[in-house]
Amino acid sequence: MKVSGLFARCMIAAALFTSGSAAFAQSGGAAARTADFPAWAFLWVPDFVVPKPTDEPQRLSGSNAAYSWVQARDLFVAPDWHPENHVAMPDVVARGRKPDVRACGSCHRAEGTGGPENASLAGLPAEYFVQQMDDFKSGARKFSAPPQHPGAAFMTAAAKNLTAEEIRAAANYFAALKPQRVITVVERDTAPKTIVARLFYAKHPDGGTEALGRRIVEMPDDVEQFELRDTRTQFTAYVPPGSIAKGEALVKTGGGKTLPCAACHGADLKGVGPIPGIAGRSPTYLVRQLYQFKHGVRAGLNSAQMKPVAENLTEDDMIAMAAYVGSLAP
Repeated sequence: MKVSGLFARCMIAAALFTSGSAAFAQSGGAAARTADFPAWAFLWVPDFVVPKPTDEPQRLSGSNAAYSWVQARDLFVAPDWHPENHVAMPDVVARGRKPDVRACGSCHRAEGTGGPENASLAGLPAEYFVQQMDDFKSGARKFSAPPQHPGAAFMTAAAKNLTAEEIRAAANYFAALKPQRVITVVERDTAPKTIVARLFYAKHPDGGTEALGRRIVEMPDDVEQFELRDTRTQFTAYVPPGSIAKGEALVKTGGGKTLPCAACHGADLKGVGPIPGIAGRSPTYLVRQLYQFKHGVRAGLNSAQMKPVAENLTEDDMIAMAAYVGSLAP
């Protein structure tokens, strides 16, 4: 991983955040949590120091484009490193609409690949996308993170201000994209020593390892590539030993405490009709959603179907299921 340039300075400035769990606790934590709240899956360190970005054009291997750190930090810009891979982005994806509607492609990336801190949108059924925006708008889909968390703040603002035409344009665009395999799931007792870069794990500049424990540590392999919002960024998700096999059993049979996922998401877990695919999704994202279904934080039109799936799951179960599902090809 490169540690030069802007992000290297960020990591040095924020070196006190040496543990994901400790960093989250220092930040004041999240609202409306329960005793089983997986803080490691809802990372949020608002005091992470980000130096002033520069206007100098940056380049990445495999792309003819160039974007500055100013552009990469501008949430009304969706850096498009590989425009040849997709049709033209609609305005709401490429630029948003000031002041309240950020560019969808800024956080979720131009090709909908997203990251551990949010959702992958590529290939989501258009009707599902529209329904989720309606749920955000009505308040039926909430967050287990603090209200000031960027994801909560931006999605709530966007939902309230987006027009029906903008939502449909974004839904159709992302639905037409092919999901990419960008995550490698690795079973380990340890993970690279981490810092929390505001919303996600990154390798500590000093190197070393730390105990993994009962969590998933998912991080970009190249942080600067990720921060420059390149959709070809690869991620490694470290999960506890035995997670994938345990998760496969739960996903396929229910293990006496849940329902087989294929019943709704299809035999290959790539979705059926308006039901989204889950194969190859971020394991961290999957744990967040299972937790929120279990505790009624997601209470939209179709969320009741997920209640019996999640209500008896322990945190270890969620980790295992997410590890297995995340290891599959999308």
